[in-house]
Amino acid sequence: MNTLKNHLILFDAECPMCSLYTKAFVSTGLLEQDGRAAYQETAVETCPLVDRQRAVNEIALVNQETGEVTYGVKSLFKVFSVAIPALKPLFEFAPFVWLMSKVYAFISYNRRVIIPAATEQYAYQPTFKLHYRVAYLLFTWAITAYILTAYVHLMYGLLPVGTSYREYLICGGQIFFQGIIISLFASDKKWAYLGNMMTISFAGALLLLPGLLLATWFSLPPVFYVCYFMAMAGLMFLEHIRRTKLLSLGWTLTVSWACYRLLVLLFIFLAK
Repeated sequence: MNTLKNHLILFDAECPMCSLYTKAFVSTGLLEQDGRAAYQETAVETCPLVDRQRAVNEIALVNQETGEVTYGVKSLFKVFSVAIPALKPLFEFAPFVWLMSKVYAFISYNRRVIIPAATEQYAYQPTFKLHYRVAYLLFTWAITAYILTAYVHLMYGLLPVGTSYREYLICGGQIFFQGIIISLFASDKKWAYLGNMMTISFAGALLLLPGLLLATWFSLPPVFYVCYFMAMAGLMFLEHIRRTKLLSLGWTLTVSWACYRLLVLLFIFLAK
């Protein structure tokens, strides 16, 4: 693959995801060894044409010869079109660029709830856009509920299967329930918390996929799938504690999160 030379990509030092993929660009030879830098640690004089706030929201790529700056998905396309010239027509196809810019924005504006930053000490922080956060909540809710609906059939006999929409109601209900709880004492962190909470649920659902895969190959007893489910729930509980600590939210939301799930489980058995 070809290397994009004399360019500098500016990533968010507080974003583990940004740091990881730009480091991969360098290690795989897509960019030169000195082709990445944290914008927080880059002097204004070095890249005078960079819009600092925009660079927080959309990763900036600077042409060090001309000073030209590209942002977001166009920065990534510029790197990839040099590495794989055959894909350049695709990266210049307007409908594809528009679609991928929306996908990029969806991830970028939610990146702090997908992988939270350990600290937020710099002056420039990602802009919060409500419609992208709501879209993220709806996306994770739909996928999580879909996987749980499939998985619950593996626990047949130990857990009532219920209706086809039960898991959608449970997952959606937790968003509203926890949203009400956090609004009572930390309303300013509501959307950050709900995003983190649904990332946990989404990750937990993805961890159930190996169980679904095993079920296509082997005939295992329902107790195995119950134990596996409980193990994943335990990991989710620990991750919930970690993320609420990062948000300085204490134990209230972890307790209410666990209570909601226990009450739902009790209701399921009583309604059997």
